[in-house]
Amino acid sequence: MSTELGVEAAEAPTRPLALSPSRAADFRRCALLYRFRAIDRLPETPSPAALRGTVVHAVLERLHALEPADRGPATARGLAAEVLDGLAPDERALLGADPGVEALLVRYHALEDPRAVVSEGRELLVEAELAGPDGSTPLRGVLDRLDAHAGGLTVVDYKSGAAPPVRRELRALFGVRFYALLLARTRGVVPTVRLLQLGDATTLTLRPTADELERFASVLRAVWSAIRRAAPTGDFRPRPGPGCASCAFRALCPAQGGTPPPYPGPPAPPAGPLSLPVPRPRTGEPT
Repeated sequence: MSTELGVEAAEAPTRPLALSPSRAADFRRCALLYRFRAIDRLPETPSPAALRGTVVHAVLERLHALEPADRGPATARGLAAEVLDGLAPDERALLGADPGVEALLVRYHALEDPRAVVSEGRELLVEAELAGPDGSTPLRGVLDRLDAHAGGLTVVDYKSGAAPPVRRELRALFGVRFYALLLARTRGVVPTVRLLQLGDATTLTLRPTADELERFASVLRAVWSAIRRAAPTGDFRPRPGPGCASCAFRALCPAQGGTPPPYPGPPAPPAGPLSLPVPRPRTGEPT
């Protein structure tokens, strides 16, 4: 999940460089992809599916900001029309004549009744640091929704696609494990995490243990250490794989016969912490 609708990345404030679910996943997939997105911040045209997901997230954020009694399907359809009307012409054209948003909202209402939801926060920015032998690992994530109930806390994450096949389920749950770790570190409580897959109206529920989250924290520490080693010289190497076929940066990738732009250098002077501009949090991961 990315930037706020209508907000240019160039207007974004500067924050210290940190790991978010999306950027950590990028680095694990391909270090050069991470560089292009997090340091060079090269522009990307979103796919129709990604833009559709951004619209749905914006609608659900607005829906849950209303009083519970006002969160019915008709209200959601009206909010969807407002969000779609606010898109830039090229974004609206990308979605085509049928944006496909209404079908996703119908499936959302099949998964839960928003009038019964009690949320503590929506689009909630959460930051934490993991201590480690090589220094601290800063984490940053934006929770779609945080529900409070008698049994504790539940992080709710919306996905506009279908549930992943079993063989890819662990990878798909990377982001929600990240959110669970953030809550455990900042609240001292291990939350339940619900992944609402609007593409096929299914729900994945994860109830991690403290030990599982500590093992996951070790993975993030290793990712951060590798980023810190690569940042001074720009040694972010490509990792060819199946994702290359759909990568927006193929023409710039040496593994595909391209040439990367000159490395802009570490995102901050050597005397200070690594930092770079990041988009304002909206319906997704901050950089």
